[in-house]
Amino acid sequence: MALKVDYLQSVFKETKIPVQISSTNDKATVAIIFERVNRQGVPLDTLQLLSAWTWSEDFQLQQQFEDLSEQLAPFGFSDVGTDTNLLLRCCAAVLKYDASPDALMKLNGAEIRSKFEEILNGVRYAVDYLRIHMNAYSIDNLPFPTTIVPLSVFFAVPGNKEVDVSDDQRKQINRWFWRSCFSKRYSSGVLRNLNADIKEMLLLRSKKPSTLGGFSADLDKKFFTSNTFGMGNVNTKTFVLMLAQNSPKSFVSGAPVNLAETLKSSNRAEFHHLMPRSFLRKSAQISIDESVLANFAFLSRSDNRILGGDAPSAYQAKMALNKKEILESALCPVSLFNDKYDVFIEERVDLLLKKATLLCA
Repeated sequence: MALKVDYLQSVFKETKIPVQISSTNDKATVAIIFERVNRQGVPLDTLQLLSAWTWSEDFQLQQQFEDLSEQLAPFGFSDVGTDTNLLLRCCAAVLKYDASPDALMKLNGAEIRSKFEEILNGVRYAVDYLRIHMNAYSIDNLPFPTTIVPLSVFFAVPGNKEVDVSDDQRKQINRWFWRSCFSKRYSSGVLRNLNADIKEMLLLRSKKPSTLGGFSADLDKKFFTSNTFGMGNVNTKTFVLMLAQNSPKSFVSGAPVNLAETLKSSNRAEFHHLMPRSFLRKSAQISIDESVLANFAFLSRSDNRILGGDAPSAYQAKMALNKKEILESALCPVSLFNDKYDVFIEERVDLLLKKATLLCA
């Protein structure tokens, strides 16, 4: 065995390994070198190439993204730091005012490094804005995570500076957000719509006339009666954030719902039927689907267990004394306690639509 080890060592100690150092800002050259070294045939993505030509001894792009993820973790947005496609869109939007990651190919590494703090500030403040104004405590709460992209452009400033948001700017940003959600603006024509919104966001930041959010959002009662509740779909996420705007209260304790705790986990168990399924089936009130959005509210598993599957007229005795405040906070009509499902749905939809219209106004 010793002889084999000696022989193996002798083979390598006299071998010369060629090293070629290449320094260039030409992205095409970098890509070619990577492709030739990459003998396994694994396609190189934008992040890998971008990491290569922005690299320096004190700047590694992927490490920067990982650090951002750690910074956002306490706020429930760590996934932003691991969503490289989203972050690359933010980088491109801030530096080139174009949400396509391909736009980054037109930049040199030094420029990206010098302005990267602006990108990080833009993302951090965008997340903070969504938490404070939209009650979004996790990226999973957002109907479209891409709303972070135009918003990061608005908040992208160097160093320790902050963007002062006037009341008029805040109102316009909020209108844009809600119209984007209800109109499903980023479900199709994503790049076109993102770039249009980036342009208007820049004008708004400069306090120039801006048409941000000027597109229409056709609100209809069917939104609340045709869509069923499911935490993974866009309409439900929009609905949940809308309910959160009304400072909902617990049906049992009457205390405000802890939105940060409830929404950070994005847990289906924190939402339940106002008219219990078992009651609707027993009373043969099945003309309207029991799981439409209009029949849901913030209702924790523990509250739901206490209220049980009884008729609302029966379970109201188990509710806190401030019933009127609880119902108002849930955008829920008093007709809930009349046990007439079709009447309740019709009246609640009116309240929900009124709230949605107000948010989009």
